[in-house]
Amino acid sequence: MMDTMTLTRMEFYGYHGVFEEERKLGQRFYVDLEMKMDLYPAGSTDDLTASVNYAEVFYTVKEVVETKSFQLIETLAENIASTVLATYTKINELTVRVIKPHPPFDIHFQGVTVEICRPRR
Repeated sequence: MMDTMTLTRMEFYGYHGVFEEERKLGQRFYVDLEMKMDLYPAGSTDDLTASVNYAEVFYTVKEVVETKSFQLIETLAENIASTVLATYTKINELTVRVIKPHPPFDIHFQGVTVEICRPRR
């Protein structure tokens, strides 16, 4: 059985980007996670240890976004995925969406998003 737990629009301040000033000044990032796992054991017993504590997942992602620095948000997404999958063994598949809402360009658009999906290997 494959169920989904989703964390939507987690907000962090990180130092990621190709331009030096992005890595120096930082900017806001949003992260969405879709975690595929069997939620029946937790749902039928009301036991948190049978699930994944989403508050802990939030702080795991926060640690990656706010303490590391990458040029590419693709690399940020890969690091989030590998850290979350290594930490939470109940997750069978993970989709990570990293949103950079205000890229520093002289063109106007809402933002840029990278989405990756990684199964547990």
